[in-house]
Amino acid sequence: MDDFIIHSVCKTERNNATDYRKQLPHAINTILTSMDDERCFAHIGDEPIHFSTSVKEMIDKFREVLFPGYFSSEKVDGANLVYSMGQAVSQLYDILSEQIIHVLRHDCLRYGQACSECESSGNGVALKVIQAIPGLRVSLAEDVKGAYDGDPAAKSHDEVIFSYPGLFAITVYRIANILYNLKVPQLPRIMTEHAHSLTGIDIHPGAKIGERFVIDHGTGIVVGETSVVGNNVRVYQNVTIGALSLPPNAGVKLRGAKRHPTIEDDVIIYSGATILGGETTIGKRSVVGGNVWLTHSIPADTKVFMESPGLIYKHQDSQKELNHEY
Repeated sequence: MDDFIIHSVCKTERNNATDYRKQLPHAINTILTSMDDERCFAHIGDEPIHFSTSVKEMIDKFREVLFPGYFSSEKVDGANLVYSMGQAVSQLYDILSEQIIHVLRHDCLRYGQACSECESSGNGVALKVIQAIPGLRVSLAEDVKGAYDGDPAAKSHDEVIFSYPGLFAITVYRIANILYNLKVPQLPRIMTEHAHSLTGIDIHPGAKIGERFVIDHGTGIVVGETSVVGNNVRVYQNVTIGALSLPPNAGVKLRGAKRHPTIEDDVIIYSGATILGGETTIGKRSVVGGNVWLTHSIPADTKVFMESPGLIYKHQDSQKELNHEY
């Protein structure tokens, strides 16, 4: 009897699922009809988009070249250094040039742009990026030293390189910034958003960031496209260096305009601070305290803090409230 009931239930469930699936062709036709709706977006018949796996592979290969021996799959020493580096750089060039050619061709075909000889341009840009690696290594070395020098919890430079999410985000940003300045479309932003998804740190590739940039902890940090950040700046978690709220359709008019703040040399910005606006400048050696909201400039050597809140303490063994202000 039990077997009969189970069989009947299973058969009913299967028939029920079939009834629902029979409705899929109508739903599919409705979706296909919506492809002609000009209010929506579709990417039909254009150069395919396939970034995620190859971008991750490219970033991993960049780190292998930028920090030799740290992220290699095998031990690197005097016996194989030339071979190992030659192979890594060659592989990186192939991946990078393919990605650049892909995005150039995509924009050319999709937006009807004049032919830019995608393959030749992509190979040339990839070579320029490879040639920039020695200088990029110096910049990243300063970022590593800045993080180590300012963080008593860091036990070594190796620890910073291997484990600090801030350094990972900065590494990806500095690569993407080179591509951005070489006018490569899409790819720089996709790279920094990949780092954003892993670290919670959102740095636009168009931002201008100086040497020894340190991100402590990192989660929730935003640095906007037209931000200018000087040398030796330290930023803690949940800091926004952003733009003021814009009215609808303002993006078209203000695209490319200076919308984000300027942070001068030797500034410290503590957790939760929000600094907004293209005309806002934080002067040299200033300190912006936690949870501060700024939409106007402050001069050099200025400290800005919130007033301490009144705190209420309740003793566990009593309902008596103790008010404290500090």
